[in-house]
Amino acid sequence: MLTTLGSIFYLPYLGFNKTDKFIGAEAAKKHKKSSAREWLDAGVFAIVAATIIRTFIFEAYVIPTSSMEKTLLINDYLFVSKFSYGPRIPNTPLAVPFVHHTIPIINTKSYSELIHIPYTRWFASPIKRNDVVVFNLPAGDTLTKEYDSKVPYYDLVRELGRDRVWNEYTIATRPVDKRENYIKRCVAVSGDTMQIRDGILYINNEAAYVSPTSATFYTVTTNNVVWDEETLQEAGIRLNRQDNDQDFMPVANSTYHINLSLAELELVKKLPGFKSATRDIGTDINVYPYDTVVGKWTMDNFGPMWIPKKGATIPLTPQNIALYKRAIRVYEGNEYEEKDGKIFINGKETTTYTFKMDYYWMMGDNRHKSQDSRFWGFVPEDHIVGEASLIWMSYDSGIRWNRLFNIIH
Repeated sequence: MLTTLGSIFYLPYLGFNKTDKFIGAEAAKKHKKSSAREWLDAGVFAIVAATIIRTFIFEAYVIPTSSMEKTLLINDYLFVSKFSYGPRIPNTPLAVPFVHHTIPIINTKSYSELIHIPYTRWFASPIKRNDVVVFNLPAGDTLTKEYDSKVPYYDLVRELGRDRVWNEYTIATRPVDKRENYIKRCVAVSGDTMQIRDGILYINNEAAYVSPTSATFYTVTTNNVVWDEETLQEAGIRLNRQDNDQDFMPVANSTYHINLSLAELELVKKLPGFKSATRDIGTDINVYPYDTVVGKWTMDNFGPMWIPKKGATIPLTPQNIALYKRAIRVYEGNEYEEKDGKIFINGKETTTYTFKMDYYWMMGDNRHKSQDSRFWGFVPEDHIVGEASLIWMSYDSGIRWNRLFNIIH
């Protein structure tokens, strides 16, 4: 087993060790391991091999929420390619195999931070715009044990105040590689300028790619014709019910809120009694960077915002510092201070900053039901896990055969 797993170290050891000698092929045949030893060796080898595959080649992932509907559905099981962007070396190599950050049942953390490896990625390759990407949640560095990432720590602090949160909840932190895994579409890469106007995404002043399976809400009216869920489902419109979503909501006589892809919108227009459909515009003002100096942004009217690029230098002004402060201080590990209207980084006054990493802007295809970069900002390159590549299993009260082995676009 040592020869197989650690030949680069074990074979030179045997060569220079004077006490170990070759006893010959015939004598070696007479040596037989016990059944327990053979099972142990096989088990250890399987664990090591599976861990190597999971770390460097691909990893299985399951869709837990509807934020990527209707591209990816709840209980779609995916393979995530680690080679697409280069395998990332774990920051915390001392960890229980096959679990992420928490050991099931006993509900305790699955890793030790006695050894911490700085961000390292082999054969690094940049993310391409519109890739579907799995990454560690940037806002997951701090959390409460009561809510974990279901209610982000920073949301609680903004709502309740830091002192109350620290008094009433148990606060914990996680290293980058053990933060919650999220999956979204990379709509803007480093160096891009993104903006959302009336729910339409623009990248570098051009209308962005829209996945044909992405969904958003429309207000639909009929000519006094009553519709129900069965009406829509028979027309070929998928309504999600797995996480208590309300994809179909009557709001008044002959008026409905319906979550639709562009193809489904065309199906709705052919239903008996259809009158009109208007795209809903989200008005939630609780969006990144939660700073009134930047502007009165909302989830569907947002930006413009430049995405940081490695090696690029920007001026730091009162108008933009709220956008980039977290990247400078938290993601890139600088000491940051504002004093008397001036900015100090690592103890030195400055009016510019040069970024050390590339950053990305991630958004869910289900635009009105996605917790994404609009709410917690940029995703740094060291948080990138891999590219979602293939659906190998899909389940909803039975196997969804038409989704098996679909390539993810």
